[in-house]
Amino acid sequence: MRKGPLAIAGAAAVAEWGTLFGVVRERLMAKKLAAVPLATSATALILLFSVVQHLPGGERFVTHIGVVKAALPLDVSLLRTPLSLYVPALDLPVWGALAQVFVVFGIAEIVLGRRLTLVVAYACTLAGTLFARVGVAIGPHHMFGFPKWVAYVRDTGPSAAVVALAICIAFRCRAWFTAGLVTALMVGEAVILPNLAGLEHVVAVITALLIAVSVEVFGDFWPRVLAGVGAATSVAAAASIEVAAEARRRTPAGAALP
Repeated sequence: MRKGPLAIAGAAAVAEWGTLFGVVRERLMAKKLAAVPLATSATALILLFSVVQHLPGGERFVTHIGVVKAALPLDVSLLRTPLSLYVPALDLPVWGALAQVFVVFGIAEIVLGRRLTLVVAYACTLAGTLFARVGVAIGPHHMFGFPKWVAYVRDTGPSAAVVALAICIAFRCRAWFTAGLVTALMVGEAVILPNLAGLEHVVAVITALLIAVSVEVFGDFWPRVLAGVGAATSVAAAASIEVAAEARRRTPAGAALP
């Protein structure tokens, strides 16, 4: 019996996202929101910054601690980059950023772990920030260059981190169609609307792919090395104790050990 389009689509969805759905559902049922403290904190920070920057004097305060621009000195940009991830755009509805961060960060926290989630989010945000500086420096006559006025555009928000985490999640769960679709959408966005945000998303995709491949290839290398060193140390210690005990047994009573 031939399967209908809905049955085929359902089977494809299960093959693509079944494992991911099962893992996330099991963790959330067991721990509820306690399973995603990082996602909850990140969402709360975005909401906080959104409220503060719309208060009198709030925009100035948020700008001083979390707004990155290519025109700023590099050391200032690096200091502000961690918080810039949680500063939403002034001209976009904050609920979109809140939903994206809570869902994607939450899934990443469960699938990738808290540490890798933070590494991917910050590394890809920083890559986009540095790319903006390079683009302004090389100028608009280059393919990936920007006019000087882009140096004064606010470069904040979680979108690059969300895109990067989506790629890493898809890579970890072997959801190749999803990874390809996200990549194609980001490249299409950069081609159709060649602005700073679109190109930063492409940079985030490339950085995320490099991290995902590195984790797959080298992710368990150092843990294995450390485990091997620990095992060798334990064996050597046990052997030393055994040799010392054997030497004491063979030493005549009253004789001094060398």
